[in-house]
Amino acid sequence: MKTNKYLAIYQEISKGIEKGEFPPGRQLPSEHELAEHYRTSRETIRKALNLLAQNGFIQKIRGKGSIVLDLAKFDFPVSGLVSFKELASKLGKPWKTVVHELVRMAPDRFLQHELNITKNDMVWKVARIREINGEKIILDKDIFNEKFVPGLTKEICEDSIFEYIEDELGLKISFAKKEIVVEEPTEEDQRLLTLEGFHNVVVVKNHVYLDDASLLQYTESRHRPDKFRFVDFARRNH
Repeated sequence: MKTNKYLAIYQEISKGIEKGEFPPGRQLPSEHELAEHYRTSRETIRKALNLLAQNGFIQKIRGKGSIVLDLAKFDFPVSGLVSFKELASKLGKPWKTVVHELVRMAPDRFLQHELNITKNDMVWKVARIREINGEKIILDKDIFNEKFVPGLTKEICEDSIFEYIEDELGLKISFAKKEIVVEEPTEEDQRLLTLEGFHNVVVVKNHVYLDDASLLQYTESRHRPDKFRFVDFARRNH
């Protein structure tokens, strides 16, 4: 059976991206140029580009055209509970944490609900920008119940809060409830992250518990969408 024209074009361009003929960050030729090159209609080219975008080869950015994505995404375990330091260390790439905000404060109603605390309790609010290979690709916004974490410093936050809690405070972090959503970037996301025209961010919301089921932390990790592949292992129950 004859392959549809747009599928043949998709396969040729995707193989070129995989071979490095179109390096990450490069802009593909315009729809008009591709239509002339392949001697076909712009509608056929548009179908091929849409398929490339759906399968993670390109990102269509308004005003910039079709930008080739980096296929070497970082695997982020959905069911695991790992710190950024642990994840970055496994990647073997240069990484850095920049503490944007560290403040001890009274919780508002939203945080009282998320951490199951009262207005008389205190929390730590920590905002950290995560860099890999010099690109700001994660904004972590953490809220810790001060009852379990009585003291935090900029140095601890730049290294690993999980490591501090477990090794210095002697607490055991046990499990988390996670929610993953896709949202439009906020003004803060656009200001603090290297978004490069991307019009969404992947947000992982965590409620983290200690081994006695005490609620330790509420966090929102806001990820640039082209840099991560969220992975899990699933088993069918019979």
